[in-house]
Amino acid sequence: MSEVSTTLERESVSPEALAHLGEGHIAYVKQVRSEDVPDLFPQAPKIAPGLKLFALHAADGTPIMLTDSREAAIANAWSNELQAVSVH
Repeated sequence: MSEVSTTLERESVSPEALAHLGEGHIAYVKQVRSEDVPDLFPQAPKIAPGLKLFALHAADGTPIMLTDSREAAIANAWSNELQAVSVH
């Protein structure tokens, strides 16, 4: 029996097209540390270090909200008619 190999070429996606992928339809939930909050949400009040929080981001990476519960982040996405996905 002979082995057949196939190479698939990936279509290149421009950074601009990638940035708009899922825009207005998809948001992602990411667990963050409280130490990272000032960089993501500069307007947020000071939060004690060592906490695990959840940030909801627009598809382009724009932070939308911060919460202490993954479920609350997903609920906020749904209430804004966004499909929430998780990233690790």
